[in-house]
Amino acid sequence: MALKPIFTIIGATASGKTKISVELAKYLNGEIIGLDSRQIYRGMSIGTAQPEKKEMDGIPHHLFGFREAAKPISAGEYANLVRERVAEIQSNGKVPIICGGAGLYYRALTKGIFEGSVSDLPTRGRLEQAYEQNPVALLERLKSIDPHYAEIVHINNKKRLIRALEIHEATRKPPSEQFRLQEEQPGKTLELFTILLSWDRNILIERIGQRTDAMLEKGWIEEVKTLLVKQKEIGMPFPALNSIGYRQIQSWLKNEISFEEMREEIVVRTRQFARRQVQWFRKENVNLIIEMNHLDPGIISDIIGDIYRTIYGN
Repeated sequence: MALKPIFTIIGATASGKTKISVELAKYLNGEIIGLDSRQIYRGMSIGTAQPEKKEMDGIPHHLFGFREAAKPISAGEYANLVRERVAEIQSNGKVPIICGGAGLYYRALTKGIFEGSVSDLPTRGRLEQAYEQNPVALLERLKSIDPHYAEIVHINNKKRLIRALEIHEATRKPPSEQFRLQEEQPGKTLELFTILLSWDRNILIERIGQRTDAMLEKGWIEEVKTLLVKQKEIGMPFPALNSIGYRQIQSWLKNEISFEEMREEIVVRTRQFARRQVQWFRKENVNLIIEMNHLDPGIISDIIGDIYRTIYGN
């Protein structure tokens, strides 16, 4: 096999990206690089669905569980880490396979990052406090700054709303203008062969529910308790604890909601997140879209065959 592209497997949460990437890595002598904004954190393996040793099946994995939960990361920094791992894997004669569902990180790899995209932690902290007090006021502020971008930011999407205002304060330009000015940067982008896993919506919803139950059974609640203790000991907020599931479990621990309400809200929020992921990735230029309605050894073998034939023609 003369040509060795950089493969990327993207798709919504619970779409089987890990399983397919591992099988592809076996077939191509590859190694896997994570592309997930929450799977990077240490001590959050259950709630972020980090691949377990058994799932890795002997395939080297990079950028999973390597960062303290108190330390956030920007898309630009993450893109640099991915590029470093890609170069390292290629230098060893192996095939890089990037796997994840972080749309912004994917765009950072394929289109680069605009100047000023680095995180401003003091500003973010102030905006997060303002959001807790009055999220409507923040959305109204964004509407006055950037009406076009505000149309696609839901008031419940705390991270995206705060990030938009953070960008404006750092650059003094509307977020939509920054994205329009975003150009490919030589040496800062990667040529990727991208595979998008596209699931039947009803089946994906069912998979999300099943995975949520499995996470809770594995000890997700205990994981959150441990993180809360560490957060208190360190005396610094863990931004990742605002993630889907972690917020709801904290509400349950405070007796604000019942267990059933907690479980249902996690599922609903995850479904909403999956829908946004699908909408995002449908706008990206991908090489191969694979329509999914089940995930078993037969379909995985067919997928790998489709990828091989698409690239090599036989």
